[in-house]
Amino acid sequence: MREERLSSLRHAARGRVVLKYLGQLALMLALLTVVPLAVALIYAEHGMAWRYGAVLALLLAFGAPLARWPAPDRIQANEALAVTTLAFVLAPALMSLPMAGAGLSWTDALFEAVSGVTTTGLTTLASVEDKPHAFLFARAWMQWYGGLGIAVLCVALLMGHADAARRLLEPVAGEGMVTATRIHARRVLAVYAGLTVLGAGALLALGVAPFHALTHALAGVSTGGFSSLDAGLGGLGSLPAAAAAGLLGLVGAVSLPAYYYAVRQGPRELTGDAEFRALLLFVAALGGLLALALMRQPGYAAAEAVSQGLLLGLSAQTTTGFSTLDVQGLDGLTKGLLMAGMFTGGSVGSTAGGVKLLNLLILLRLLQLSIQRTALPGHAVVEMHLAGRRVSDDLIARALLLIALFGALIGLSWLAFLAYGYDPLDALFEVVSAAGTVGLSSGVSRSGLPDFLKLVLCIDMIAGRVEIIALLVTCHPGTWWGRKAALR
Repeated sequence: MREERLSSLRHAARGRVVLKYLGQLALMLALLTVVPLAVALIYAEHGMAWRYGAVLALLLAFGAPLARWPAPDRIQANEALAVTTLAFVLAPALMSLPMAGAGLSWTDALFEAVSGVTTTGLTTLASVEDKPHAFLFARAWMQWYGGLGIAVLCVALLMGHADAARRLLEPVAGEGMVTATRIHARRVLAVYAGLTVLGAGALLALGVAPFHALTHALAGVSTGGFSSLDAGLGGLGSLPAAAAAGLLGLVGAVSLPAYYYAVRQGPRELTGDAEFRALLLFVAALGGLLALALMRQPGYAAAEAVSQGLLLGLSAQTTTGFSTLDVQGLDGLTKGLLMAGMFTGGSVGSTAGGVKLLNLLILLRLLQLSIQRTALPGHAVVEMHLAGRRVSDDLIARALLLIALFGALIGLSWLAFLAYGYDPLDALFEVVSAAGTVGLSSGVSRSGLPDFLKLVLCIDMIAGRVEIIALLVTCHPGTWWGRKAALR
């Protein structure tokens, strides 16, 4: 009987609503495409320029008529999640056209575009310095706007519908990161843009060439990790420059609204945040453990092991993916430590991936309460609190579900690689990196990787970016077929 009542309340997604907001997003993506088009024209890379021009025309032709459709009074949760997922599927599909202009096969171009928009940073390319400037800039640019979410930019600049803004903003930008409307979104965008400008300025001051300073700032703040240099951070020319680029990942892994409130209400809004303190603790702990692990390997002096360990720990925990050494040559212990950091990730409301520190803190707190309950009377009622705030049952259930789904995604994808005969540890490392939207590679991702496995990693990257549940909702038949609410 209860199931029948629930069925009577369910409504399938309305195609007209989904198309209306996809049209809005297409217009925003068209605006964003103007930037790499301009870069292609500046560097006289006409082959890339006409491809971006074609994408721009296609986006305008699709988005302009749909965006004029009237907005509904309410947008359902399944509609918002579907728009979110489709945005992160369709955007890289379109951007694969100009990516292919750099001499890539279609699957490699799609892989590169998915890795960019999802802020992952995995690549199948053996070298990037031989690629056009527009290609290198576009990879970092896609990570920058993918980091905050295409839907967030759309809400901030184009939308005027408050309820739709809230629904579309939250699933893309992170679990409840933005709960207000356009004004709040603009504040977050202002913080994001300001951090990017400061990051680029810092790299310029440290002697990094302007183009590389810009691309590394875009990829760093977005915790994306695409480098425009074959040697990654090692190609920036100095340890201070490499450290500055790595610290940009730490900046991006902190909840973006926390910066705004820290400026308005004082630094305690940031330093008192449980996730922020946990992030610093996890980065320091992982960096220290990696330094000790590197000291065990031949060829690493103590000073080099410490510096490389801290940079690697920073890169893995913040899910940025920058690296100054070849991860493929590391031993199993070091790779295992890196996987732990990549799985955990950064703060909710940041551009980082992984399961997020808040969900891990909830799990640890739940474990602590379970142990404490064994010493309490059976009738005792114990509520979970984290950093002085009560954690609702819904939030606990959501955290546990997300961690379980994340683990299941990694396990299923890993089996696909094992079926192809790949080394178990290297395959697991690659899958965790893709699902955590990190970008560190054990050498599995390359042009010769079977197309099916490239698509598996693409699905991992998208699922990790939209947090799996949105992808499941979009693929569920009940989302599209069934009784639909009236448009009003």
